[in-house]
Amino acid sequence: MNIVRAGFYSTLATGARLLAGLVVIKLVAWLAGPEGVGRLGQFMSLMSLLAVLAGGGISAGIVKYVAEFRHDTQKLSRLLAAALWYALFASCLMGCAALLLSKQLSWWLLGDIRYENLIRVLAVAQLGIALANYILAVINGFMDVRRLAFIQVLGSALSVVMAVGLSRWLHLYGVLLALVVGQLLLLVVGLPAWRRSPYFERSMLRMHFDREMSLKLAAFSVMTLTSALLPPLINIVVRNHLAQQFGWEQVGYWQAVSKVSDAYLLFLTTAINIYYLPKLASTHERASLTAELRDAYRHLLPAVIVLAALVYALRGWVTRILFSADFTAANALYGPQLLGDVIKIASFMLSYLMLAKAMTRLFVISECVFALSYLALVYVFTASFGLIGAMYAFAVNYLFYLAFNVVVARRYLGAL
Repeated sequence: MNIVRAGFYSTLATGARLLAGLVVIKLVAWLAGPEGVGRLGQFMSLMSLLAVLAGGGISAGIVKYVAEFRHDTQKLSRLLAAALWYALFASCLMGCAALLLSKQLSWWLLGDIRYENLIRVLAVAQLGIALANYILAVINGFMDVRRLAFIQVLGSALSVVMAVGLSRWLHLYGVLLALVVGQLLLLVVGLPAWRRSPYFERSMLRMHFDREMSLKLAAFSVMTLTSALLPPLINIVVRNHLAQQFGWEQVGYWQAVSKVSDAYLLFLTTAINIYYLPKLASTHERASLTAELRDAYRHLLPAVIVLAALVYALRGWVTRILFSADFTAANALYGPQLLGDVIKIASFMLSYLMLAKAMTRLFVISECVFALSYLALVYVFTASFGLIGAMYAFAVNYLFYLAFNVVVARRYLGAL
């Protein structure tokens, strides 16, 4: 499997996920306007938070170690038994916590306790989401990109049908409910697809506590949890700050531009996740690692520049099609956001070296430092430039992050 073939299948999967996400945003924009899109971002941040916590944040760890152990049957069996135990235990803890705090979460995130039952549904769904994450991570670790793409495409198609149906019945509440149930559809599609794979064994569904493997996963999951938990938490704080300073309608404009960026960047971040994480994890020679990183920049950096330029040129059309005429004010925010997107992808390709090589302490510290620096820059730049200052903060913070990752990569490769 090479980057071109992996990119083709990841493009199919990403296109399906992108379409599903855009349908949801369009429904919310139609049902509730800019304010509804702002609140949708809060709920999706909570979903991202709990989806990662559902399995203890070990999906990337499973990918890494499956890629390393797939030719060692004994180690692979021990790893997967420990991973399934770890994931389901963590999901039970997170589900119980979300149930107990459902009212507080509904009020804090959505400003309305009427969404309390929705939070409860999300809490109960944690077990299914954890199992779905486990299955997708195992498939990714075996670099079975075609099967992974099939699961994601079919799951996304079913989630779109559900979102449209529930929106007609329950309106905004129905769309949010469909987001939760859509996560479970990946399990419904993924389990039978995985069982038909040539590498599936019944032992992969057994649970067993293994201290050595659990410690490997725990150390690795610290990095994944840090990178997955900080952005939703920081974005929640940023939204609340922007809402206090400019109102929820302005937050909707900021959220709309951010969602457009997330949508088109999915094509690139998915390729990085599917191909480069297991590839870098299983590569140990300096020359091979250098070649992989150069290959990444040769293919992905031009792609993000072209995509960002297209989005900027068509920003008025994109905003009208994806949202509505009420979002015209968001067009002024695209410039610095898209520049930040290019720098973000450039930095991500290097940061995955820390993730793949389990540089736990350095990775966690860097994630915390740059999350806090982004928050600080938002406060400083919005005070000086208004709402667009949040986009300036995004671009400047990733510029600092890119410089940091260049230093880390050079030192690591130089030490080999």
